[in-house]
Amino acid sequence: MSDRYELRFSGSGGQGMILAGIVMTEAATIYDDKIAVQSQSYGPESRGGASKAEVIISDGPIDYPKATAIDCMLALTQEAATKYHKDIKDDGILLVDSDEVKDIPTGKFTVYKFPIIETARKELGKEIVANIISLGMITALIGVIKESAVEEAVLSRVPAAFKDLNKKALQIGFEKAKELKANA
Repeated sequence: MSDRYELRFSGSGGQGMILAGIVMTEAATIYDDKIAVQSQSYGPESRGGASKAEVIISDGPIDYPKATAIDCMLALTQEAATKYHKDIKDDGILLVDSDEVKDIPTGKFTVYKFPIIETARKELGKEIVANIISLGMITALIGVIKESAVEEAVLSRVPAAFKDLNKKALQIGFEKAKELKANA
């Protein structure tokens, strides 16, 4: 890993992007011996408006806590993809929900398309875990944080009744990202 790896989780309010950012930060700092900071922003609407969470991960001190050159970005909505893609690095990654993002931003970054929300609905019966599928996909795509660390962080945050559901969602994310990379 370089000195600094920047992630952006984006979608609309209510999709769990801020939670995904918090979980990734906890995975890095608590379970993977890295340094990480997280920030978030969202519109005045609690649901429906564009929202994003940014995570910076490093092996050493983080001298500036804001994301400036994104290594990997997730966009679960068209609005988020359009609004937040502009500072993805030339060699970065953009992961989009293929059902929601039809106008794919262009740049010198790699784009991965996958029906994340539909997969959560069809395979797990719950759209609410699309953020956890996304978290698994990003983890597997970037290889910066150990999968086991992300799993521990997810499971430490969910009530006991939802541990199996979230673990399955995370595993689906890991598997689907590995398939995307293999077919790229």
